[in-house]
Amino acid sequence: MTTGAFSRVIMRSSARTREDGDRCGLCDLPVADGHAHVLDERTGEPECACRACALLFEKDGAGFGHYRLVPARRIRLTGVASADLGVPVRLAFFTLGPDGVVTARYPGPMGAATWTVDPSAWKTVTARNPDLASMRPAVEALLISSVGETDEQWIVPIDDCYRLVAVIKEAWSGLSGGDRVWKDVEAFFTRLRESREER
Repeated sequence: MTTGAFSRVIMRSSARTREDGDRCGLCDLPVADGHAHVLDERTGEPECACRACALLFEKDGAGFGHYRLVPARRIRLTGVASADLGVPVRLAFFTLGPDGVVTARYPGPMGAATWTVDPSAWKTVTARNPDLASMRPAVEALLISSVGETDEQWIVPIDDCYRLVAVIKEAWSGLSGGDRVWKDVEAFFTRLRESREER
């Protein structure tokens, strides 16, 4: 998956919604707010999906290695720190590749910087947090924030992470980000908690 793919789609999606609304990338029908996404595994690009098209890919393997549905589940975790995974920043997300390689991404003003997580560190953290073993490759992520007073650890759909990347890119100012960006990050996690409680 290209680093900025989801963030570009999220930003384009926001612009289109203001103009003529989002459309399904598979059948071109209009899609509602809160619609699903599928990952095109051949290109690494996400596509908006209407309810009917999303249903086609609900079962594992239904996309025959071409499309994979981005799941909607959000699981709050405890006891996971980015430092345990060898990451020296306080806001990062981690994805598991089909080959088992775990990639860490740090959202910033230019998008998301990436690096590879040591396999032994991931194994140790997963042993302490069994929910991580259920994380779906490419389409789910471990999202961690200890910025300010926050202590957030989640398994989330990958599009949540790229929404956060878009929030940071839009709000960042100066060298350190400015006051607005961290307020917007805090608001992002507030919405994340509220969306989980509504389910």
